[in-house]
Amino acid sequence: MIEHIQGGVCAPKGFTAGGIHCGIRKNRSKRDLSMILSEVPASAAAVYTRNLVKGAPIYVTQRNLQNGVAQAVVCNSGNANTCNADGEDVAWQMCRLAGDALGVKPEDVIVASTGVIGQPLPIAPIAQGVVPLAASLTATGSPQAAEGIMTTDTHLKEVAVSFQVDGVTCHLGGIAKGSGMIHPNLATMLVFLTCDAAISAPMLRKALSEDVQDTFNMVSVDGDTSTNDMVSIMANGMAGNAPIASEGNSYDAFRAALNEVTSTLCRMIAKDGEGASHLLTCQVSGAKSTKDAKLCAKAVACSSLLKAAIFGADANWGRVLCALGYSGAELDVHQVEVAFHSSEGTIVVCRNGASVPFSEEDAKRVLLQDEIDVLITLRDGDASATAWGCDLTYDYVKINGDYRT
Repeated sequence: MIEHIQGGVCAPKGFTAGGIHCGIRKNRSKRDLSMILSEVPASAAAVYTRNLVKGAPIYVTQRNLQNGVAQAVVCNSGNANTCNADGEDVAWQMCRLAGDALGVKPEDVIVASTGVIGQPLPIAPIAQGVVPLAASLTATGSPQAAEGIMTTDTHLKEVAVSFQVDGVTCHLGGIAKGSGMIHPNLATMLVFLTCDAAISAPMLRKALSEDVQDTFNMVSVDGDTSTNDMVSIMANGMAGNAPIASEGNSYDAFRAALNEVTSTLCRMIAKDGEGASHLLTCQVSGAKSTKDAKLCAKAVACSSLLKAAIFGADANWGRVLCALGYSGAELDVHQVEVAFHSSEGTIVVCRNGASVPFSEEDAKRVLLQDEIDVLITLRDGDASATAWGCDLTYDYVKINGDYRT
């Protein structure tokens, strides 16, 4: 049984975390440097952006995780350390400084940065901040770590669960940042996951790589794939279960817990999209294949026209069919049914690919709620998929019109 618990990345045994303002950001009220520490070296894995332009920390973390081991995370906000001539050197210095402050090997540090692209990242404030930050890490520090990685986010994003592996209680937690520059392409935004289950690095990589296909790859806010996207996980084995080294019931239990945490973070990220006023969940059923279902769900979640309609509480279901038509999925458009759902109920707006009578007043009441489900039935097979997005508002343009300045 999977149960939601408190604690974020500190819920698993042996993990501490924290976040401070070190001086990268001008606003002293905003934390801009975060750390997570495992008491012992942990199995580790990560997935990264597929953008050809990658932040310097991506390359350093990739090298550090080649052996499947990590013990700490250090991440700054306010500067992405991307497209800088000295970027990799600065990222490695962050690993070395964090390692010295925490008493761990620098090559066992996962490093990440987020913020403005193309501006040199000064190492001085980080050098001054790592020692007091390392000294401040606590078993209740997950919220501070989550705050330290936020940029345009308006809500802190953390979650944790407990689950059973062969009768042993294990824990898995995560924090995330993400509000803009989010579009499905392997991994989106920054996500740091921790776990106290014992699992081999190869199985951890397999679980994470498989999971992101159905979770973080299915989130889109604005169609822009960031240069610094990363999802990482450390599993230190301190729960005491027999190590998971192959597929089977134990692996399935771990995968289920991982999916519960990551899908929860997906909803949080989509709902906190820049300027967003609605969480948009697109659920496709009855597709010929999972690939077709995903193509349909992504196309609808990414449709700027539908996102604008949701902002205006306009039941413009034709935009759903339009997105399905260009999705690249194999489907019979004459069998499609579309409905909108929220806490105010469900209203069917299309059946057999054509309009059906419905009350515009009832539809508006449904669409005025802050969480909207677009329910799409294809009647072509048994496959299904879910994608998460948000509406498109005036504030998105305002936020990004002067992001750098």
